[in-house]
Amino acid sequence: MLKIVASRYRSKTIMAKVKVYNLEGKAVSDLELSDAVFGLPANDVLVHQVFVSLMSNCRQVLADTKTRGERSGSGIKPWKQKGTGRARVGSVRSPIWRKGGVTFGPTSDRNFKKKINKKMNVKAILIVLSGKLKDGEMTVVDKIELKENKTKEVANMISKLGVKGRILLGFSEAEKKFALASRNVVKVKNIAVEQLNVKDLMQNKNLIVSKESIAYLEKKYNQK
Repeated sequence: MLKIVASRYRSKTIMAKVKVYNLEGKAVSDLELSDAVFGLPANDVLVHQVFVSLMSNCRQVLADTKTRGERSGSGIKPWKQKGTGRARVGSVRSPIWRKGGVTFGPTSDRNFKKKINKKMNVKAILIVLSGKLKDGEMTVVDKIELKENKTKEVANMISKLGVKGRILLGFSEAEKKFALASRNVVKVKNIAVEQLNVKDLMQNKNLIVSKESIAYLEKKYNQK
């Protein structure tokens, strides 16, 4: 389902490099990346565990049934216990009666939340980022700066970069003003780079970030 290709450990003396593109889709430079952030080996078990936890935390409780105590109706015994020839019954709200309560049905007080250890969550993010880099699914641009804050500009940028499939567009603090323009682009989701998470990274094949966002990620996670 959601799979990261297994990779080898990198030597500490060799740093990964990625090409940096301008908004016209032309390579302008190379950027060295920290192995502590972008050079981790695959760990599918950890990533799956964190992904499932995040999906559970997003789950909404919709189904809700009423027990016999919540159904409307009189609590008086419909007829006497014996002597009528009919089956004995204590309430019209009985689960075996029409319009009665539901036995063992789903209720709105169910809790699907799962706790995620902070260190596990951070490591899973770094593993997925490393997998994106190794699989060629991460595109780095020198800066995200549009002439006009319009959807058409974002669509043109993505087209010139040649990125296809579902895209997660990460914005740094200085680039957030352009996030609004990417909301209506098909198969594109935008996110503040400080809010990157395993769920969004795994649900979108490609990641587009700027050099500024890369610098933020390395500063944030190199301290872990």
